[in-house]
Amino acid sequence: MLLPVESHTEFSPFEDHAIMAAARGFFASGKLIWVARASGRLDVMGGNVDYTGGMVLQSTLREAVWVAAQPRTDDVIQVLNPGASRFGWEPFFEARIRDLDDPLHLRLLCSQKDSSCWSTYVLGALCFLKHRYGCEDARGVNLFISSDLPPNKGVSSSAALEIAALKAASAVWKISLSGTALATAGQWVENVVVGAACGIMDQAAIVLGEENHLLPLLCQPCRPFPAMRLPENLRIWGIDSMAPRSTTGAAYEAARAAAFIGYKLICQREGIDVVPEVSEISRWTDFRWNGYLSNLAPSEFRSKYERWLPESLSGKEVLARIGEHVDPFTRIHLEMEYPVRAAVRYATEENFRVQMVNSLLQSDLSNGTIRLIGEILCQSHVAYTECGLGSEDCDELVSRALKAGFAGAKMTGGGAGGVVAVLGTPDGQSAIYQVAREYAAARNAMPHIFEGSSRGVDAFGIHPLRLRSLQEMP
Repeated sequence: MLLPVESHTEFSPFEDHAIMAAARGFFASGKLIWVARASGRLDVMGGNVDYTGGMVLQSTLREAVWVAAQPRTDDVIQVLNPGASRFGWEPFFEARIRDLDDPLHLRLLCSQKDSSCWSTYVLGALCFLKHRYGCEDARGVNLFISSDLPPNKGVSSSAALEIAALKAASAVWKISLSGTALATAGQWVENVVVGAACGIMDQAAIVLGEENHLLPLLCQPCRPFPAMRLPENLRIWGIDSMAPRSTTGAAYEAARAAAFIGYKLICQREGIDVVPEVSEISRWTDFRWNGYLSNLAPSEFRSKYERWLPESLSGKEVLARIGEHVDPFTRIHLEMEYPVRAAVRYATEENFRVQMVNSLLQSDLSNGTIRLIGEILCQSHVAYTECGLGSEDCDELVSRALKAGFAGAKMTGGGAGGVVAVLGTPDGQSAIYQVAREYAAARNAMPHIFEGSSRGVDAFGIHPLRLRSLQEMP
């Protein structure tokens, strides 16, 4: 059976008889199955500065995605995701090893039907392994998915899926993949195969996170600091606003592109060349800020560039002023408006806010310090709206949390919906549910509350499972 786990937060889906029955009909008997687990992540601070090289603070969630992988003797790849049916998606997808040769072909194959788009993250993981490690003699693989991590909530369900698939499939193909290399592989899947313009924050948090800890991470490109245990007198919850969001949404892509537009304008003003850099994940760089807008100090931004930068530019104006766009993962649309000034302000000031919170969390956490951290979170929330990433639903949740006495609250991840992070003390447990009930009253639906955490992918490891253990079960 699956190797023992240490807490209920890592409950194995293969202990559920319905899931076991589905797996029994999917996997071949007598062959080893490799099982990986990837939790979701809660963006405590730093969402949207991962792609500008800022510091972020992330925590893992209890909810997770499990992927079990078993080698085949032919060139067939089969993916079974029984839970997909709950969302109206296709629960089964099949491909061939040759389909992994070209990322664009694979994206088109997986997106022939909207209901099968989820498979891009899984097949994209195999595509990376073949692309990066050769795997010329690789045979097919069966992959089985189980998850209690809700999708489209801004808690990195897609990153968890691709990371768990990478970890399980790498074991099948006898590849050692962990740490920042595993996180970078997940980002490659999103950027190159899926076509999502994400940074590395989600993947790194899922891989490197620890239970009941916060992970400080400088995204240049992926420099983790030692995880910090969450202080005993501090609690962080997540409440789903029930307003879906996505890193492929127009608002997110406009805000991201605007940051790179502002960066290029500033470099042009200073006579600094921006040149492409050869790296695993494509990017541009310069000699002063190393391609990372968040390296621009807030004081320098305020004194030299804030009034000079345009508040917004249309895509047509952008192309006339900057020439080549220096973000490989977004395109400039002629009629779209880009919030240039606010995006640059966010890239510089959010990086500073995260560094402040990181320092405060390592000090004596008095009530006054907790209130100060809460105010910084609220400032971060307001900055989302300035970048065009606001959400009335999230605003309402933040307002309700503050009225209930919580120290602070903010939108998370890419913004424009998703989960709100709420900062408080352990005695706020009942109050958080009251906030959720009041929010639910006008919507006739109770939002999901994220509380607690679990081990990251590397800490969990890869676990062997044999089918005969399943057959012994009633």
